[in-house]
Amino acid sequence: MTEKNWKPRTRLIHHGARRSQYGEVSEALFLTQGFVYDSAEAAEARFVEQGDDEFIYARYGNPTTRMFEDRMAEIEGCEDAFATASGMAAVSGALMAILQAGDHLVSSRALFGSCSYVVSEVLPKFGVETTMVDGMDLDAWKSAIRPDTKAVFLESISNPTLEVIDLKAVCDLAHAVGAIVVVDNAMCTPVFSYAKEAGADLIIYSTTKHVDGQGRCLGGIIAGDRDLIRGPIEMYVKHTGGAISPFNAWLQLKSLETLDLRVRQQAATALTLCDALEGHRALNFVRYPTHKAHPQYDLAISQAEAGGTVITIDLKGGKDAAFKFLNALDVFTISNNFADAKSIATHPCTTTHKNVPVEKRAEVGLTDGLVRLSMGLEDPEDILADVLGALDAI
Repeated sequence: MTEKNWKPRTRLIHHGARRSQYGEVSEALFLTQGFVYDSAEAAEARFVEQGDDEFIYARYGNPTTRMFEDRMAEIEGCEDAFATASGMAAVSGALMAILQAGDHLVSSRALFGSCSYVVSEVLPKFGVETTMVDGMDLDAWKSAIRPDTKAVFLESISNPTLEVIDLKAVCDLAHAVGAIVVVDNAMCTPVFSYAKEAGADLIIYSTTKHVDGQGRCLGGIIAGDRDLIRGPIEMYVKHTGGAISPFNAWLQLKSLETLDLRVRQQAATALTLCDALEGHRALNFVRYPTHKAHPQYDLAISQAEAGGTVITIDLKGGKDAAFKFLNALDVFTISNNFADAKSIATHPCTTTHKNVPVEKRAEVGLTDGLVRLSMGLEDPEDILADVLGALDAI
């Protein structure tokens, strides 16, 4: 069997391995900032033309980091990838690398709080014109994308409202005018990703989330065609300092070995929980992209076999009810992260989206009663009992 015929789970374990002269089984951690040369002439030659397995400085590249990048690119179906210090380093780095003063960006308005800040506050400071649209409305995309639009940015599944965008349709609209499509794919997960197939040019993950999956360290990745990754992306990130540390790259490289198993279990739990909560008397609604109660179920299921590892519920009674619910949970941990091995509950309006203006929250349906529930790896029966018990308590 050749590697090109391997299934995704096999590639997540084996692809891109670089073994040292010792023939280690587990990928090595090269915890080094710099690299040495046999001579001054060798140093000069390295800086003139750097080979695939030649490195200069950890901010530019590292053997451990390169293994992580290769494996992430392979599983995403991309030519190359560049690892960053965090998911937001990947988002801001990708956008800053491809945009300049005078360019036009079109973005969906349902975004994670920090993504919204970068698009609506940071980029305009540098002369980038930004237009925000309802990502679910294709007519809005058609109206906003202009002949001079340079890039389009969106979350394939929005955080935390779980809106689903017709990604192929948006890519087609953007590519018709030569715009670059940048997709934050964190909620979708690498396991259920359809971004490359739909036509995305740059695919971004906060690898802090599902890839690490155990709440240990930060990381991010930008995947895409080699000319973009080793051109403007690498040039911007390595010179502005947003590269991942080799230690974090090593931890997340090892976590890829169990990624498929973890994410599939978490997604199955999410669907089971939605089935149990649909129509509950304490809730206005329950949302999971590939659950039949989701308004965009048909679109979601046409794009992916599962909708990630997160569900949202909207409690009758607003913030007071949400807080009572959160405080009654036992299995779930109250935190602002998601995609951990531990189940996590978040109240976005008072945490991750606290600084988003109230009117902007209202535009995307982010209410005071909305709670984001990230499925962990605990027994699904315990997760279900915990949520139902907390709902009974209010």
